[in-house]
Order: sequence, then C-alpha cells, then structure tokens
Amino acid sequence: MTTRHAPPPPGVTCAWGGRPFPGSARWGPEGVEWSCVSIFKMTKKRKHQEDFQKVKLKVGKKKPKLENVTDTNFKTKAIQIPEQLKEDGMLPTQNRKLNIKDLLSQMHHYSAGVKQSALVGLKDLLSQYPFIIDAHLSNIISEVAAVFTDKDSGVRGAAVCLLQFLASKLRAEQIAPYFPLWRLNVLVRLRKFLRALVDGASELEDEEGLQEQKEGSLSSKNPVCINWKEHASNQQPIQLYENGGSQPKIKSSFRLRSLVSMTDRMEKGLSSAENLKGFIEIIIPLLIESWIEASPAQPGAPVLGNLLEPESQQLMQQVLNIIHLLWKLTKQHDEMHKMEVWLRVNYLVDFKQHFMRHFPYSFQETVKHKKKDSYKSNRYCMTSSNSIDHLLLNLTLCDIMVSLSSTSTLQLDSDWLDMIRNFVTDTLQDGSKLNSKQLNRLLGVTWRLMQIQRNKVAAETLIKAVYMLYQQKNLLFPVRTLLLKFFSRVYQKEELSPQGIRNRSKILSRWLAGLPLQLVLLGSRNPELSNQLIDTIHSAASRSKKELLQSLQAIASRIYDPLDGTLVLLPAESQRRLVQLVYFLPCLPTCLLSSLSRCCIMGRMSSELAATLIGILHMRSSFAGWKCQVQDGSLNDIDYFSFFFSTLTGFSREELMSLQSIRGKPHISQTQLSPIRLYLTDLDQFLHHWGVTEVVCHSLSTIPSRSQCFDILQSGICKYLVGMAVIPDSTAGSILYAINKLLDQACILSENLHKFLASCCYSLLYFLLTLDKEDAEHIQKRDVLWGSCISMLALLPRVLRLMLQSLQVSRVCREEMPVIAQLLRLLIQHGQLRSHMVTNELLVQQLIKDMMTQKTGEVQEQWLTDLHYCFNIYLASHPQGPGAMNTVY
Repeated sequence: MTTRHAPPPPGVTCAWGGRPFPGSARWGPEGVEWSCVSIFKMTKKRKHQEDFQKVKLKVGKKKPKLENVTDTNFKTKAIQIPEQLKEDGMLPTQNRKLNIKDLLSQMHHYSAGVKQSALVGLKDLLSQYPFIIDAHLSNIISEVAAVFTDKDSGVRGAAVCLLQFLASKLRAEQIAPYFPLWRLNVLVRLRKFLRALVDGASELEDEEGLQEQKEGSLSSKNPVCINWKEHASNQQPIQLYENGGSQPKIKSSFRLRSLVSMTDRMEKGLSSAENLKGFIEIIIPLLIESWIEASPAQPGAPVLGNLLEPESQQLMQQVLNIIHLLWKLTKQHDEMHKMEVWLRVNYLVDFKQHFMRHFPYSFQETVKHKKKDSYKSNRYCMTSSNSIDHLLLNLTLCDIMVSLSSTSTLQLDSDWLDMIRNFVTDTLQDGSKLNSKQLNRLLGVTWRLMQIQRNKVAAETLIKAVYMLYQQKNLLFPVRTLLLKFFSRVYQKEELSPQGIRNRSKILSRWLAGLPLQLVLLGSRNPELSNQLIDTIHSAASRSKKELLQSLQAIASRIYDPLDGTLVLLPAESQRRLVQLVYFLPCLPTCLLSSLSRCCIMGRMSSELAATLIGILHMRSSFAGWKCQVQDGSLNDIDYFSFFFSTLTGFSREELMSLQSIRGKPHISQTQLSPIRLYLTDLDQFLHHWGVTEVVCHSLSTIPSRSQCFDILQSGICKYLVGMAVIPDSTAGSILYAINKLLDQACILSENLHKFLASCCYSLLYFLLTLDKEDAEHIQKRDVLWGSCISMLALLPRVLRLMLQSLQVSRVCREEMPVIAQLLRLLIQHGQLRSHMVTNELLVQQLIKDMMTQKTGEVQEQWLTDLHYCFNIYLASHPQGPGAMNTVY
C-alpha cells in the first residue's frame, strides 16, 4: 500500500526551500508545517537545559545522594598466608615457593636484605635439589660473582657460604670455564677498593698519574716570581742553605716524624709501610699469575704490537689499574725512595718479562689497513666496542715502569726505557685527539722520563713532541690547561736549576713568547687558566726573558684595553698580577698610558689597584730614581704628566665635550652667578675618582720641583678645562684638592685660573647648600667637597675675593638670595676665613645692602636677620684671637 502525502498549503514552503521530500515533514490539523530541523533544535535545547539544570533543594528534606558517590560503609579483614600458593610444576621450589629463577633475579635487588635472603634461599634450594647445579651452573656462578664483593658484609658472608657449599659439589673441570669471569669480577672490586683508599671515594675517576712532584714543590708558593717593589729597590732576598750553598740539599739524614705516628704508634691497615708491603707481596704474585694464564702464548710480538683478545684486554686493564693504585699508595708514605727501591728489587724482572715483552698492546678489532696515512694515528688510540681505552692501558703500564727507574739505573734500563720513550714521542706527534685523562697520564710519563735522563738532547726531543700537541687547534680547555701546566712546570724547574747546568730550551722560549697572545684570546672564558698564564708570564718577565718581553710589548695594548681588554675582564686577583706586569714592560708608549689612564678612571678596577698602577708608573719615571739598571727612556716626563693629569680629571676630552649639551635636573646643578654648571656623578664613580685623586696628588707631591709641577698642572687646567660650561662635580673637587696639595709660595697663578677656581668654588658651595637632605647619594659627597672649597678659599684670598665679587645680587632670582645669605653667614663664621672676611668687610657689607634693596615686603625675613646678626658680631667689631669658632653647616 502506497502512502500519499498531501501537498502543502498555498504560500507555505518546505524548510529546505523547495517541495518537501516524502516523509520529511508532516502537517498539523491547521496546515502548519513542522520541520524536522526545528524539532531537532528544540530537542537539543531541551536536553542542554536538562543536563545543566540546577537541582533545587528543599528545606527539611534529606539531600539526595550523587550518582557517582563512593560507598565506604564496609569492613575489611586481613588474611595471612604462611606459604605461597603458587607452585611451579616445571622447576622445584624451596619452602617459600621460590624457584631458581626467582632467587637469581632477587640478587639484582637494591636492598641488601633481599640479596642476602636470596643467597640463603639459593643454598637451601641447591641442598634439597642438587641436580639444579648442573643445569644452572652458568647463571649461578655469574650472579654470585657479582655479589661476592658487595659493599654489605651480610651479603658477602652469604655469598662465601654459598661458594663453600658449591666447592664441595663441583669438580675442577666444571668450574674452570667460569674462572675468567670470576677472576675479572674480583679484580674489578679490588680496584674499586684501592681507589677508595687513594681518592677517598670509589666513584672518583683516577685523574692523576704516579709522577707527582713530591720533592721541591714548584707551585706558586716557590719564590720563582720576583716582586716588583723589591726589584725596584734592588732588595732581592738571597737564600742560603746548609754548607753555604745556593741550592737546598735534598738528601738529608734527618726526617721529621709524622704526626700520626707520634700520636698513634700502632698504625692500622695500609697506612703502615710494613702492612702495605705485606699486602703488595700477596697481591702482586696473584695478579701476575692471573695475567700469565690469559696472556698470549706467542713470545714474539707482531709488527703492530701484541693483539689482545677482548677478554685478555679486560683482564690486563684491571691488573694494571690495581698495580697503579698500589704504586700510588706507596707515594703517600714518607720513605718513598726506599719504597721505590724495594719495588724495583722485587718486581722489575717480572714486569719486564710478563708486561713489557709484548709492549705496546693493541686490540684485534681496531686494526685497520684501509689507508696508510691513517695507520699511524690509529695504532694505539682507537676505542673498541667494549669501551676500553687502549692508549690509557699502554700509558698506565708506562707510568708503572718508569716509576721503577731512576737516574742511577739509566744504563741498566735503557732497553725498555727506549721503548717507552719512542711510544710516548710517537703518541704526542701523531696528531690524534687526546682526552684529559690520557694526556695527564702521558705528560706524567714524559715528566718522569725527563727527570731520569737529564740531558739537553733527550729533554728537547720530548718538549718538542709536547709542543707539537700544544699547537693543535680547537683543543678542549682541560687539555689546554694540562699542557700549560706542564710547560709551566718545565720552565720553573729550569729556572730553579743552578746557573751552570741550566738548559736553555728553544722550544720553551718559543712557548713563552706565545703566552701573551694566548692570554688575550682566552679572555674571561676560563679565569683559572688565565691566572695560570699570568703567573708564568709574570715569572718570565721578572727574569727578563727577551722573547716574552717582546711579545708582551706587542700585545700590551690589547691586554690593557679599557673596554674589552684582558685586564678589565678578569677577577681582581688576576687584575693585580696584570698591573704588576706593567713594571716589567720594556717601554710605555703614549697610547698604552692613555689606555691605563682610562682603566683607572672608568672604575673597571678598584681604587686600590689603580693606586698600585700609579705607584708603578711613578717608579718608572725619572722623578722616583731607579735603583737598578733598566731600559733607557721607558717613561718620559711629558707622558708622565699627561697620564697624571688625565687621571686627575677623571674624564676623557671626548666625554667632557659630550657633557656640554646636558641641561637641567637631575644631572645638572646650575646657578645664575657662576658660568660653570656641575654634572652630578654617581656616588660610586665619585668615590672611585676621589680615591684615585688622592693617590695622584701624593705621587705629584713627591716631585722635588714643586713649582714646575704646579705650572704644568696650571697649563693643563687652563688649556682643557677653563672655558667649559659643564664640569663634573668630582673633577671640580679633584682640581681644588690637587691645587691645595701642590701649591707653595713659589707658585704664581694666572688670572684665568683664579677666576676658574672662584667659579668652581661657588658652584660647588651652591650645590651643597641646596642639596636635599633626603638625597642620600649626594649627601656623602658633602664633607670632601666642602673641605676642598674652604681650604682653597683659605689658601688663596684672591679666589675668595673674586667669588664675593661675582655675587651680584641684582642678577639673581628671589629663590637664590637666601642661599647667598646662608653662604655669607657660614663664611663669616668659619675660623680659617675670619681674617680674609675682615679684609673683605666692605664688600660683604655692600652685598648685605644690595639684599636689603632687592627684598620685597615690609617684614624682614629670618635669613636676612641672621646675616645681619653674624655681620655685626664677627665683622663689625673685628674680633681677634684663637676663640673664633669653625662653622659646620
């Protein structure tokens, strides 16, 4: 049956804009069309309202429970299970229902109690089911070997009990295949134990070699560097040793008793030399026997050295590391020389036979013959898949062997020493990239070889090989640091040698000449390394090394650059050493003095350090007088005074010119009666400038011809400062302070200087009197500036009169008149100025009359009343005598 839909009424269309689809709409009784879309929208809106409709709570009704509420009204009971219910039908279990796999996996647990319980359970399981031993022997031996040297004593004890049980159940041929693994684990644990004794912690890596400098420490505490003050006064100390020699006698029959042995006679552990010897006598034969079992059977070594299997190499690495640590323990005892002799007598023959016979060692997987060029650099330095450092292994053996040799046994050890020397030289020259650990061991062996064979040819060969490595580019900082320390050590050793046997190494001189450039390129990236460079440069410069002084002179402008030079980038202690280097420079050109002056006044170094630099330059001048022979014409008089005047002003000429365009507060203090406006500097800059000014004035005051010095200062002020509209407050105060210190009766001041000083005094006094008491930064300038102005007015009456004459009341505004009145009152009351103010009584009286004329209003203000009172008390009656008081404003 087919259903027909009635057509829509006239004028009514479907919701989709056309005729309705069959079943897409229905008609109401009145002919209204209900669209499916409209129904959907209404349903969605109603559903949205139902979802977010707020539940209305009624008073007195219980709050309905939420649908997602958790019911916690239940009780629990504990169930105790004495044994595991799980049983494995395939593997036998113990009383705790743990099988062999479960027990072995628990040996990896972090808890010592769990591991100990697993070992005890494993022993019980194996005693009940002995057939498990044959099936799982490999896993049992591996896991027990890992925990045999555990740090917990309970775990170690349980492991020993288990091993004793297994020893009675196994035959020798059964355990033989697992002995290399067992032996390697024991050696690893023994190495960690010895490292803990040597370094204090088992996690620390072995960073140092055996060849540490025990005798005659060549550190910075040794008097290798010469103090510049002692050098200038020609007062170098002379050290005298026993028997009248100039060098200390190293070998002595007397030795101080150690503090430990004095307080505790019974030394325990390996801290006793006898106990250490007994421990070495037990361990070394076992180590040699272990290596013999794993060493190659062929007596002759191939061309590339002995090719070791991975297992043999791992074993050798542990054996050598343990011997190396034992050797380091012997270095910690007082009788180190006797220990070395004892070790040589007992173990040199065995080491030569079993270790040096196949030296140098390499690894089978690392041998490559693709290219002949890369063959040499890859001989000993390649790293295998098992992450064993083959170069470090060979160097460890070298370090052990060279510690058994000495200068007296050089001829007897020449055969194997030549092998080590050739290996070290080739390793240094082959261009391979070495890490810090390899290089540290390599340099230690090199140093020992230089101490054993003390002749110029052999030492120069080794130094040249190290210098080739030093010249490589892009070296890491740790590597570069080790190389610098090595060369510094060689240089200091050479300088401490007697003059007759001193070897002048050309390579060492070339290295010294390159240090200043290295210092500049390093900058502030590694202050510790920079300090090492500076110490070496200072030591060489103090001893007049010609090549270094020439290089230092050429690079000095970059070291002492005031913007980005090495001096301003490094810490204070390094800056002090660099400032001391100025004393040893061959000459001091004008451009370098300009840079040094800028370094002093820019605040990039402390005022104390600036004082040191000024003292050094004063010692370099002709006014201080040299006590020893130095370079001629190192600092002429013109450059000397130019440096001091530039430092005294505190600003360069360019900076002063740029200040002339600044206007208004808060940077400018301005008055209508003075042509000089003051630029207000920061407090830190002001205090630094004032500290430098005091040192400059002290140096200038020591010049014998005081009048000539003052004339030069006067010429500089009139040429560069007179006529400027804006002057920094620190500069104005410094000029006044310098004139107060340098002026004497023979000095004659020009009229321009008088006017300039009068303007400076009034500008500074006006600034101080108008200073806000809440301005804590500028308040601290008050005492030094006020003292300089009063001292100047008392020293030069002409300046006081010019300042009073410049106080034209008719030109000032009403706000400045109280300041002038306060200034006059303070000057009248000041004891140092009393006689000068009496001389200018008529001028002061005229100023007071002008103020009375300029004031407005019938009522006289308080500031004018105070001025009248002071004038009548101090000037009108002309009081005399010491009873006059000083006024503090």
